[in-house]
Amino acid sequence: MTGSSTRNTASRRMRQLLGRLAAQVGGSARLQVIAILACVLALDAADKGTIGAVTPDLRQDLGIDDTGIGALVAVSSGASALAAIPVGWLTDRVNRVRLLAGSILLWSMAMAISALADSFQVLLFSRMAMGAVTATTGPTLASLVGDYFPLSERGRMYGFILAGEMLGSGLGLIVLGDLASWTSWRTSFWVLALIGLGLLYVVARRLPEPERGGGSRTRTAGERHERREHDGGEAGTTGEEPPRRNDLVYETIRRRAIEPQTALILKHDPARMSLRQAVVYVLRVPTNRIMIIASAVGYFFFSGLRTFTVEFVTRHYGLSRVAVSGLIPIIGIGALAGVLSAGPLSDRLTERGHLSGRVRMPAAAYIVSAALFLPAITTTTVAMAIPLYTAAAFCLAATNPPLDAARLDVMHFRLWGRAESVRTFLRMSSEASAPVLFGAVADALGGGAGRADGLKYTFLIMLVPLVANGLILFTAGRTYPRDVATAVASEARTRGAGERRDS
Repeated sequence: MTGSSTRNTASRRMRQLLGRLAAQVGGSARLQVIAILACVLALDAADKGTIGAVTPDLRQDLGIDDTGIGALVAVSSGASALAAIPVGWLTDRVNRVRLLAGSILLWSMAMAISALADSFQVLLFSRMAMGAVTATTGPTLASLVGDYFPLSERGRMYGFILAGEMLGSGLGLIVLGDLASWTSWRTSFWVLALIGLGLLYVVARRLPEPERGGGSRTRTAGERHERREHDGGEAGTTGEEPPRRNDLVYETIRRRAIEPQTALILKHDPARMSLRQAVVYVLRVPTNRIMIIASAVGYFFFSGLRTFTVEFVTRHYGLSRVAVSGLIPIIGIGALAGVLSAGPLSDRLTERGHLSGRVRMPAAAYIVSAALFLPAITTTTVAMAIPLYTAAAFCLAATNPPLDAARLDVMHFRLWGRAESVRTFLRMSSEASAPVLFGAVADALGGGAGRADGLKYTFLIMLVPLVANGLILFTAGRTYPRDVATAVASEARTRGAGERRDS
């Protein structure tokens, strides 16, 4: 009886927790969408985190040095960069849920090949194949988020979704890293492959395909998606005005009479643009161009940090891997708090009339994070370093939800996939170069017993572009309102021209 009572209590508390979460995001249909998209990001982040966690095992088993470890991450990111542009083209034309499900299946297969690799060359090839498949994540998720949630809520919703990326990184660095130390690094990859197959089932059965332009957007009341059939099809257009522009942000733009950039107003359905025309247009939008640069620099630093953080901490502070595993969750909580708090804060700033809050707040966060990383990296006292790393992780993670939301705000919804693919191309190119450059600089500045010093000096050097990144991003505050107005005008001009194109 006691066991049954305990189970009933646990079940009741779980239902209460889910109920509170559903109320927080606006309903159970929204919670389901957010949870699935967060899991997609978590799977990708867990894979990348695992590479960093099993670095010592790969070095011992396959004889890989720091530059080689960096190459494993680099080829994956490089392949993603090359595949990003065609994936963005597909995202704007085909059923996005089916595209995402297919990529997860291929990802799981590539992960299984990684687990079977018996040489550095085979592992390198499998990572290259995996990178090409994961290119789907950025453009597809961005397009889906834009159609699931209105502009005034995107920052907050992106925060919940990006929390999956933080949790996935923790899963890879801690759980799968410890699993590798207890068994083998191959076991960690097998576990990821199985998780991928489970996620494939959930995406295919539980993630609805929204109508382009937000016509079937999830609502805070009514739970519209729960009444739709989960057949993977996309609802047809109704001819009604898309509701995505009817929120306080656009009312503010109209009230302030913010004029669009006439030269950038689209006159024809952008779905008919060639790939070259779309890429050129995306890069002509000033705010989007600045945010792409900011994203590339930010992920450059994060990619290098993620790849070598476990090795740096163990060597610099003289800690065991088990001790490091105990410290990483503390820093991870800071990053998670940053992701979850930044989105709502940026939304409130935007709705209260501070239209540039979504770009200026992340700009400040980049600069503050660099200022916090500086003493954290140089100190040799763990008790002093942990609070600094936690605060720096909070600021660095806080940059992502507002910027991800802002990128959708300044672009026509029929260009979301290709716009994100351009950013993904440059971001992944940056991520691809970071581990190799970090590893090469670390090898040059310190080897053998001095490897920890080499990594320390490398991290310090890389703080310079992080500060520059924040300064560059501040300039987007002047262009953001006008670019949002241009997106509104473009959608109004092309309304009715975009017949249903997705199969």
